[in-house]
Amino acid sequence: MTMNIKDNSNLKIKLCVSGAAETGHCGPDSYEMAEALGREIARSGSVLVTGATSGFPLQSAKGAKEEGGISIGFSPASNEYEHMNVYRLPIDYMDLMIYTGFGYPGRDLFLTRAADAVFIGCGRIGTIHEFTVAYEDGKPIGILEGDWIMDETIKLIIERSNRHNSKIVFDSDPKRLVEKVIDLVKKDKKETQKVYKNGNNNFGDNENFIY
Repeated sequence: MTMNIKDNSNLKIKLCVSGAAETGHCGPDSYEMAEALGREIARSGSVLVTGATSGFPLQSAKGAKEEGGISIGFSPASNEYEHMNVYRLPIDYMDLMIYTGFGYPGRDLFLTRAADAVFIGCGRIGTIHEFTVAYEDGKPIGILEGDWIMDETIKLIIERSNRHNSKIVFDSDPKRLVEKVIDLVKKDKKETQKVYKNGNNNFGDNENFIY
């Protein structure tokens, strides 16, 4: 029996927001910028994906939910009790929580792999980790510039990475940044993401792929 695989163009784009859980070093406008980024993601019709933590990601989830968007969290914990009582993380502004059980480093991998693109706000080492995973995977990445040094840190990492990724954009305006990243995602899906049609084992024949 042959299963027909349909075009996936009706699926919502999943956009990850990465940033610091503790934002004391991020400047007075960090929460406002995070909320604006979340609102623009929701307005675009995309799904917001975060690490289910406090600070910058939480505020982006707040902005998305206030705009009527969908928010999914990837927790480092194994269950709700551990999430709230061991990691002491919030469950606010979440429509769906996925408990990875792999701690922060493992959670980062699931989080970035699940998204079509990643946004980087004000952050710390965990944000850098999520950036490097997305960078290594060749994901579209949007760097939100603001009153913090993360954007400059990212530029330095890119400069010294010895590996090219042409899908990285910078902007200080959340609306423009979301538009740029969505354009990259659509281009990426069109050019590189192919769905193999079951029922034919000839992988060398381009006619077996749905573009």
